[in-house]
Amino acid sequence: MTNIGKWLIALCLMVPRFAAAADEVHLPTANDFLLKGQPEKFYMHVDRTFEGQVSKAWEGGCFGFVRTPVRINGEVVMVKFHEGIDIAPMERDKVGNPLDVVHTIADGTVVHISPIAGRSNYGKYVVVEHRWNDSSIYTIYAHLSEITVKIGDPVKLGEKLGQMGFTGAGIDRVRAHVHLEITLMISDRYDEWVKGGKGAENYHGNFNGINFAGADAAKWFLERQKNPDLKFSDFILSQPVQFKVTVPGNGILAFGKRYPWLLRGDETLATSWEISFTATGLPIAVTASERSVKSPIVTYLRSATIPQTYLTRGLVNGTGSTASLTSNGKQLVALLCGDFPVAPVVPPKTTAPAPVAPRSTPKPVRSTHPAVPAKPRVTPSKPVQRR
Repeated sequence: MTNIGKWLIALCLMVPRFAAAADEVHLPTANDFLLKGQPEKFYMHVDRTFEGQVSKAWEGGCFGFVRTPVRINGEVVMVKFHEGIDIAPMERDKVGNPLDVVHTIADGTVVHISPIAGRSNYGKYVVVEHRWNDSSIYTIYAHLSEITVKIGDPVKLGEKLGQMGFTGAGIDRVRAHVHLEITLMISDRYDEWVKGGKGAENYHGNFNGINFAGADAAKWFLERQKNPDLKFSDFILSQPVQFKVTVPGNGILAFGKRYPWLLRGDETLATSWEISFTATGLPIAVTASERSVKSPIVTYLRSATIPQTYLTRGLVNGTGSTASLTSNGKQLVALLCGDFPVAPVVPPKTTAPAPVAPRSTPKPVRSTHPAVPAKPRVTPSKPVQRR
């Protein structure tokens, strides 16, 4: 080998590997059967009984309307929405506990951990914030057996967050998995909404699962496999619209400010905003409108032969001009728009000083000794501090 060849080899060994791109994504565990075209080995099944038949349906681990089949007009329809994807373990110990490590799918920052399993249906879970397209996108990793990071930790692609487990509701050792969501935050005032209206206990601040609207994480990974340069914003914008709701308002919604790539039209001409939603309730466009509305109304609904309540996660009822938001739909729109009562500010309690008993005047004591003139009282030059 020539000296030039040896020099080139040495140079290659000295050059560090390039770091992963800021928006590069990987699956959160070693299970990559999704990308190999074997979804039945990737998803954790659900136990299903339908019309007398018992099955272990791996499709129940997918995102979307994949659970609780019912027959409507002769057609089998899945009516229960699943917010994320359930990834099955690759390894277990002798008693069946999963051994898989759970990693962050991309660079980000840990913004929330829930180390007490009983405080959420998610069990023990971690939320990581990613900066994609100059916006905050959040990933949720749920049903962990342990958490190995803390709030504020910066994490790199593939860095360990915890261990797969089966904490939370509706899950046991056999169905142990990690539940993954890739989401947008609905409101940065969620905690105010809870305190002002629902009055329920909220241990998770704005990082409560109810305050996130998710995209199909598996579809995102598959699309990125085809096109590694695909932006998350373009992926969201490509999703089909199921319904639109027009809401009053003169300024840009806080949600639109948080995700400006969703905004459409001229803000200066807007007297209202038309929000486009997917069937699962994910907002995918916020369009300026000159239409005058006094309250949120449904202004578009994709036609279907199945009742819309089954197709929209119970957010919309009716068809055509009779379509309207359900109570759940109104709740989502109110939270999205920040149009909700705020809990009154309660001034801090002040502790009243303890009452002081009046001093009793001592009775004069009769003395048999002659009176001695009292010495004049001397005022100290410095105040005396009471203990």
